[in-house]
Parts: sequence; C-alpha cells; structure tokens
Amino acid sequence: TFHKALLSYQKQIRPYVPTRDFMIMANTWGDRSKDSRMNETFILEELDKAKTLGITHLQLDDGWQQGLSKNSASKVGINWDDWSQNDWVPHATRFPRGLQPIIKRAEEYDVRIGLWFNPSKKDSYAAWERDANILLSYFRDYGITTFKVDGMQLENKTAEVNLRSFFERVIGESNHQVTFNMDVTAGNRMGYHFFQEYGNIFLENRYTDWGNYYPYRTLRNLWQLGHYVPTERFQIEFLNVDRNAHKYSIAELAPQTVGQAYSFGVAMMAQPLAWMELTGLKNSDEDFIAMVSKYKTIAPKIHQGVILPIGNAPDGYSWTGFISITEGKEHYVAVYREQSPSNTFIFELPVRVNEASPILGNDVKLGLRNKQFEVSFDTPWQFALIKIKEP
Repeated sequence: TFHKALLSYQKQIRPYVPTRDFMIMANTWGDRSKDSRMNETFILEELDKAKTLGITHLQLDDGWQQGLSKNSASKVGINWDDWSQNDWVPHATRFPRGLQPIIKRAEEYDVRIGLWFNPSKKDSYAAWERDANILLSYFRDYGITTFKVDGMQLENKTAEVNLRSFFERVIGESNHQVTFNMDVTAGNRMGYHFFQEYGNIFLENRYTDWGNYYPYRTLRNLWQLGHYVPTERFQIEFLNVDRNAHKYSIAELAPQTVGQAYSFGVAMMAQPLAWMELTGLKNSDEDFIAMVSKYKTIAPKIHQGVILPIGNAPDGYSWTGFISITEGKEHYVAVYREQSPSNTFIFELPVRVNEASPILGNDVKLGLRNKQFEVSFDTPWQFALIKIKEP
C-alpha cells in the first residue's frame, strides 16, 4: 500500500536502533509545577519511583540550569532567545553538588538522565558551535545521550543551516550516541518530515490541570499521523489520571474513567512519555508494573516493524488500533475499545492470520477468519497487545 511504502521509506532515513531510540521517558513538567520542585532531593525521589515503575529515562526539563527561563516558576527567570555559557551549568542552589549524585543514582538503577536545552536564537543561531560544545561536554562528562531541544525558531535559511550544523556536530562527535527529543509544540519549527534524522518528536503539551488531556484525543493524533510518520518516532504522553478529576465534565471520556493502564496502552506503538511527577502517583499497582516490564521486552520488536493504523479513527466511541508488520511471519496488533456500545469488532488486517496470542492488556476474546480479526472486550476502555502469525 501507499502508506506502508511511505513509512518504509521514512524508516530508512532514520533507522530504528533499540539501544538508542527505545525509551519510556518520565518528565515532571506534565504536572504543571514547572521547575518549582526542581532540586537534587526531588529528582533522587523521582529516580526511586522510576526504578520501581520500569522507566528507562528521566528527563530534567527546564529549570535544572543556572540561567532560568521565562517559563520558570521563579520570577527571576527571564531567558529564552539568548543564553550565556554560564547559564548552562547546573543550578547552584538546586543542585549544590552538581549533577553527579543524580547520575550516580541513575546508573545504579539503570535509568538514563536526559536534559532540556534551548539553543540561542540570537543572529540566526550564530552561537551554534558553542551550544553544540555545551551538549558534548555533558555527553563526555556525564554520559548524557538524550536532550530535549526546545524554543527553536526557523526564521530564515541561515537559522535552518546553523541549527542543522548544531545537530550534526553533536551527533557526529558523539558517534551517533546522542539523540534528540525535538519539541514541535510551538513556533515555526521542524515537523514531521523535516529534521527527522536527529531523534524523535515531542509532539504535544497536554495537562489535566487545564482539562485538555484526554487519552482518546492523544490516540487520535497518533492514529492519524501514523498514516504518514512512523509512530515509533513520536513521544506520546500518558499522565497521572487521578489528578484534577473535577475538571472533566464528560465523565465517560475522562482520564480517571479510562484508567492508568489504558492511558499507557495508548502510547505503546510510540515512545511512551510519563508526563508527570512519578512521586505523585498513588501506590504503584503491581499489575501496571508487570505490564510495563512485559512491554519493555517486546517493544523493540514492535517498533522495528512498519506500523499501520487499523480500525476506525479514535473519537472516544470507536474501536481502533495498529498493526506492526515485521519482516517475518509474526506480527503485532494493538486493539482498543473506547466508549463503544458494541462488545465486538471485526478488524480488517493487511495480512492473513491463523494464530493469535495476547501478550498484555485486558482479557480479550479473539476470532480469526483469514484477514478478518474479531476482537471482543466485555467493557469499554479496554485494550490488548496481541502477537499474530501468518499461515
């Protein structure tokens, strides 16, 4: 099909390397505290929780650095378009011992630390070499390989050329070990088919605090974009669904109704992003932890396949999903029942199926008829990841 060919082509532009590209990242900014809690003690506590949950990366967003930005919770934050070299050292008050205690704890837990960075836009990114050297110093001194790059503005061709030089320098001199989370949430920035060689896409900012995080809407965005961009190239958020329940007027679509497991399941075909303070979660559910652990063992195989949307577009009341078509005869299907009144749905698949085995998610009943894949869930807001085999 056209979509499979397009996605296959894009996967050649940036091949998926599991040791570099697979991540279940946590970022505390999603709970809207901004950087008000950013300090050594808090991050060490987040690392403890990250280890328990099976998080692979913990990203220190805006506020780890000495030069605070205009988005800081602190009134002294003013930086955005232009930064000095000294702005990009660890904040002296928040991290009086530097990042070393954080790095040490993370290494003990097998969690990688990521950092937020905003390159200087002054004179169309004229300081790109300096900024590249700043990131390379964190790579060499601390082993940091993941940087979220924010605030980018492609105002002219010079800015584009200099930004590309910035990314090329960091990736080249790190021997392709560094990868970037490209924030595309605002401004005139790179997008789905531009600068895609350098990492994954930090797609959107959604918050329960604003009542604009709905798992079905997140899934809809991924499903629609998945026709044109490999889904594994997106960071897709899942939030703490128990926060701000009072801000949702449509209870049947609200995050708390959907549940924590389903909200994670929405992100399975992408790179799941725990957009929350992990320490704000209720006592960790053992089933949830087991699901994440199981997912980690199978996700690289899923992401190496060509992932196509199946079913209907998510709208809160649909049956929807994805299929990952691998090079062999074993493939993977993710299916979701939203607030649909029907307990059963027949997916039309692009491959014939004669065997199906659920891997994780809710209890599911399956029926196979050539390329028709019948799926049944007893209640709404259930999902499953299933391994299928061709004859």
